[in-house]
Amino acid sequence: MAIRNILKEDQDILHKVSRPVTEFNERLWQLLDDMAETLHNADGVGLAAPQVGVLRRVFIMDFGDGVIEVINPEYVEKKGTQEDVEGCLSCPGEYGITKRPAYVKIKAQDRYGNEIFIDGEELKARCICHESDHLDGIIFKQHVIRMLEPD
Repeated sequence: MAIRNILKEDQDILHKVSRPVTEFNERLWQLLDDMAETLHNADGVGLAAPQVGVLRRVFIMDFGDGVIEVINPEYVEKKGTQEDVEGCLSCPGEYGITKRPAYVKIKAQDRYGNEIFIDGEELKARCICHESDHLDGIIFKQHVIRMLEPD
């Protein structure tokens, strides 16, 4: 495993749409393992492949009980709304209040290509939306109601 460089918001790759994953092989597994190490090193909750320079539809999340790997996500359901604080590893030190669904459910694939379903509320729902947005070249600031002042 290796810690990869996290790109900053001014880098073009973060504003491009990622391609679907079609090959579930050691190269993908290495990316997922490297992303997990990078996420933990950065003390983050979620990380998308474009943030480490790879334009593939892959992201990971970790809420303290293990890494959740998400490949080729598609929304199945969105319900309600929530407003809460978001930040991004590609926008260090910047935080804002965003409006997101209160509940989301996605269909995706695991590292072996098996179909999985993931759902979540509150932080998990925000994280799924935030990381899915990265796969479409969208930074969280496009959903911000208001930015917060730095500490």
